Amino acid sequence: MVCFFLKACACSVVECMPGEADSMKSYIGAIDQGTTSTRFMVFDKAARVVAVAQKEHEQIFPRPGWVEHDALEILRRTEEVIGEALEQRGLRASDLAAIGITNQRETTVVWDRRTGEPVTNAIVWQDTRVAEDVAHFASAGGQNRFRAQTGLPLSTYFSSLKLRWILKNVEGAKEKAADGHLLFGNVDTFLVWNLTGGPKGGVHVTDVTNASRTQLLNLETLDWDEKLLSAFEIPRTMLPKVRSSSEVYGAAKLAAIEGVEIAGILGDQQAALVGQACFRAGEVKNTYGTGCFLLMNIGERAVPSNFGLLTTVAYKIGSAAACYALEGGVAIAGALVQWLRDNLGMIEKSADIETLARTVKDNGGVYFVPAFSGLYAPYWKENARGVIAGLTRYANKGHMARAVLEATAFQTREVVEAMEKDSQIALTSLRVDGGMVANDLLMQFQADILNREVVRPVIQETTALGAAYAAGLAVNFFSGLEELRRNWAVDQTWKPNFSEPEREELYRHWKKAVKRSFDWAEP
Repeated sequence: MVCFFLKACACSVVECMPGEADSMKSYIGAIDQGTTSTRFMVFDKAARVVAVAQKEHEQIFPRPGWVEHDALEILRRTEEVIGEALEQRGLRASDLAAIGITNQRETTVVWDRRTGEPVTNAIVWQDTRVAEDVAHFASAGGQNRFRAQTGLPLSTYFSSLKLRWILKNVEGAKEKAADGHLLFGNVDTFLVWNLTGGPKGGVHVTDVTNASRTQLLNLETLDWDEKLLSAFEIPRTMLPKVRSSSEVYGAAKLAAIEGVEIAGILGDQQAALVGQACFRAGEVKNTYGTGCFLLMNIGERAVPSNFGLLTTVAYKIGSAAACYALEGGVAIAGALVQWLRDNLGMIEKSADIETLARTVKDNGGVYFVPAFSGLYAPYWKENARGVIAGLTRYANKGHMARAVLEATAFQTREVVEAMEKDSQIALTSLRVDGGMVANDLLMQFQADILNREVVRPVIQETTALGAAYAAGLAVNFFSGLEELRRNWAVDQTWKPNFSEPEREELYRHWKKAVKRSFDWAEP
């Protein structure tokens, strides 16, 4: 096998010629474990989808602001979709070169290494139960107290305070952790550990992208920071080993995929960045899922943000240098459509929102700020709460539906403006992916309010594809980044149509509505 280095913008990656043994494998697999569902997808070398199976899991809301998942249910769904997807095409484990994993980030799982049993439900990234802890930690150094080391402000969003809460509030957890019996991980770690043997030799690892979302990783050393562990009162013995995003971690023991190497891990948003082939500094993608997340590749140097964004690890391919990204996260995007469907019953299925929104020509003066869990970038307002503004008797269901869609586009513009200020790079177009990009009305409004072209790729399953790419690079299924770039192609482009006065008038009212959401929740 012949290897050499290729420079991609500021990021170097190892490129390898595929070996003969790997050429016998026709497909690459990807587990895409998201906030609301789990998918298993099989891709061929041209990044075409060969098979896919998907199942939802329960969203648990024990109290206002609390959001939980049953980690064992997620594991069961993962095993089920793997079996179903392979069965669709009559595939066997021997057909897969490797499997990659991408996952909802920050969602915190703690389990007993002896049994595999979680000590409590997983605390989801949207959960706000640690809001008082955020205020407590910020009182001794400010909200940016740990930003220099981690790239992250103090927030309910990240894993650190969730893990601390479990150790302090779940009976017996602190003592078991001190005795070395408990393991911690985001969902990627929990799945890898179980798929590679669980209590019988399961591999306890995470990759740099997921580790960078815990607020426990030092961005410079790419290892757990002892001072941060001390501040958050977390035993290092609980933490997984930090590895690159693309390497062989271990072989699967699950019957359907027994012997297949787990060889790639990327947090969901970083996976979409890789799936969109954003390998050059300045390239940006936006994923419209449960939340909405923009990432810009900034190369091999971790640039701090001055405008409310996060600095995070974009990816690390094998032994090559890590690449970093600026990120702007919106907590509620597709979740707002689900809320309209499930809580208010205005639509039967999520796709119906476009039809309902098209019954009116504009939002009728209605603006919906979905600060259900506070506001993320660029505000970082933990005590903001959802607001519907501008209601009159003229407003109807169509206006509400349009306001729900427009909220995602408005929030995206806020993040883009912050990103341009931090990077000093003006965006010419926005690459988009995720479930909501099938909504043509939303995509056109996004182009209109941004005054930028919005580009949807042919292959829209970019999150799962990014995980497949990471795994494929590790086992030489893919030859390198140039091959991945060639797989990227444009499906549709939306161009802005609004006049400048129209665009700015809408945005001005949006900003006015956002301010109404501030400081609603009281201690």
